[in-house]
Amino acid sequence: MSEVERWVSLEDIAAHLDVSKDTIRAWIKKGTIPFHKVGRQYKFRVSEVDAWVESGESADADKQTEEE
Repeated sequence: MSEVERWVSLEDIAAHLDVSKDTIRAWIKKGTIPFHKVGRQYKFRVSEVDAWVESGESADADKQTEEE
């Protein structure tokens, strides 16, 4: 039986990526970072976020944020 990956919080994913919580919130607003909304909280799977970073899409997230 495979182990189920646990959900992590916005604070956890910010620490994982070594960016601020405000940066994560900006990426959520832009819809660039993979996230799931549970009630009023944002939850993340580290594997999804890591795949997003490895795909190179995260490099465009900052450019989109800076253009505003």
